[in-house]
Amino acid sequence: MKQYCHSITSYKRFKTREVKVGSVIIGGNQPIVLQSMTTSDTMNTNRVIEECIEIIEAGGQLIRLTTPSIKEAAHLEVIKQRLTEKGYTAPLIADVHFTPNAAETAAEKVDKVRINPGNYAEKKIKSGGEYSDKEYHHALSKIKERFLPLLQICATHQTAIRIGTNHGSLSDRILSKFGDTPRGMVESAMEFVRICAEENFHNIVISMKSSNPIVMIQAYRLLVATMIEEGYDYPLHLGVTEAGDGEDGRIKSAIGIGSLLEDGIGDTIRVSLTEPAAHEIPVAQKIATRYRSNNTYSDYELFYNPYEYEKRSTFSIANIGSEHVPIVIQGIKHHKTITHASFFPFGYRYRTTEDKWDITDSACDYIIIQNQIINFAIPGNLGIIQDFETWKIDGKTKERHYPLLTINELKKLTKEYVSTIYFIDLEETEINDIRYISQSEYYKNCVIIYHPKSTSPVYSARYLFAQLNALQIKTPVILHNVQETAEIETFQLNASIETGSLLIDGFGDGVYLNAESIPQLDLNSTSFGILQATRTRISKTEYISCPSCGRTLFDLQETTLRIKKATQHLKGLKIGIMGCIVNGPGEMADADYGYVGSGVGKINLYKKKEIVKRNVPTEKAVEELIEIIKLHDDWVEQ
Repeated sequence: MKQYCHSITSYKRFKTREVKVGSVIIGGNQPIVLQSMTTSDTMNTNRVIEECIEIIEAGGQLIRLTTPSIKEAAHLEVIKQRLTEKGYTAPLIADVHFTPNAAETAAEKVDKVRINPGNYAEKKIKSGGEYSDKEYHHALSKIKERFLPLLQICATHQTAIRIGTNHGSLSDRILSKFGDTPRGMVESAMEFVRICAEENFHNIVISMKSSNPIVMIQAYRLLVATMIEEGYDYPLHLGVTEAGDGEDGRIKSAIGIGSLLEDGIGDTIRVSLTEPAAHEIPVAQKIATRYRSNNTYSDYELFYNPYEYEKRSTFSIANIGSEHVPIVIQGIKHHKTITHASFFPFGYRYRTTEDKWDITDSACDYIIIQNQIINFAIPGNLGIIQDFETWKIDGKTKERHYPLLTINELKKLTKEYVSTIYFIDLEETEINDIRYISQSEYYKNCVIIYHPKSTSPVYSARYLFAQLNALQIKTPVILHNVQETAEIETFQLNASIETGSLLIDGFGDGVYLNAESIPQLDLNSTSFGILQATRTRISKTEYISCPSCGRTLFDLQETTLRIKKATQHLKGLKIGIMGCIVNGPGEMADADYGYVGSGVGKINLYKKKEIVKRNVPTEKAVEELIEIIKLHDDWVEQ
């Protein structure tokens, strides 16, 4: 297995070279750099300057501005000068798509230029089909020919370049050889990296962005493995593109960015939210400040494939493990008496007059209840987990009631319980006791609920799974994550990183989030949000929504809310909501349906990658989108 990080069980940053972007240095031993992007039209000077100041005062160190043409590229000089006059010197970055001469103009005005290999220099030569070696290398030589002028300008002006690959905009040539894969994303960037190295230009930063955190994580890991193999050490810009807004946007961003930072990968980050740009910086700060020296566990060689998703092989116990989707466990707290209403935050609504339960798509699978009994019939798909002593009194004779045992209680079990399904509360200090579980006659009836208590829960859990793998123990494991914070956003970010990064690698047969001061409704919502973002369990509609920028052709935030209101009951569908055609069709490549700005007041509607309707007036576009969903039999009535 190719090396991609120093250790899977301790934090050690992948050492990159330092790259100077104006007054800011990215890489090396420098702290992780935070950045954001303005949402206004770059020609709207006053508003763009206001946004830049908002980003800077929120803690942003780099600011990116959309640069679709030479006009905007030239105007960047005005913006930079006006900011300097106001006392703000944060480096500016030009975000360029499609237009090489805009990149060349911008490189003389700002501190860094972002280009996309998939659409910067290469035009489609063939419509589908394979390229011969001659055709492939001829296209590559044309790329170099068109890219060299930008390199020369950047070398003269000491301007940095970000080589920014996007999953949804890989070239026809790359797709013909590597497919729509992380490997294709890496090769797309490496072609440009090799050209830079040949020209002795090393002032570059690289990114591998996708709206799918799994693809994004795998691509960055492959990129680092490839750089190590070829002797490169360029710094990395991390971000989940089109992450969306609110809870979902934060969870997806935390999983994608945080999982890589856990691996020691990443030098600068941008959290892409469909919200005002300044909102992104506090989220990025909370993610970045987690990374410091951590607890270290015995080092292990890679025992799983970090470049392709494969779920850990386990026994199937009830609806847990094996091919089952990960379960969600919740715990009842602060209830003196358990009533029907106690289950409301977990997705169960009891109708008293009809004596029936309404069960939502985000209804948890098991509820842990300590030292209390239930004196009513529980919903048919719910399991109850009780402490062992209470279970012996109340749950032993009831269906779907299960005991929660400590390791010591398991050791003392008598044969009368041999056929019972057990949940084992395993703490970090008891990892060595897992050998006993495998030797027990109760082995195939056990589900481990693992509770790391260190400041490094990801490394602790990887150590546990390494031990399980070495001992060939196939017991399912629930990831019990405990947070001390009372602040909801911090809780969501930390829980997402600490459980999501493990689920991405196929570890964990369920999640149990615990935070004393966080409302139970939020605990449950975050649990399902993490499973949704890792694509391990789909329970709701997913929205791939870009952060607004100067290219956006409609009110993105308001439109996103309207589309969500109309479609959020369509469980399992992915809907892309894109502000313009530059990133839109590419970055929503993972979506089932797309809503993309095509001009002022005009929308193109997509079914997957194909345009179904062009230039639909904005005021009719949501209704037309619903009609297209109905036409393809994906609509259900609420």
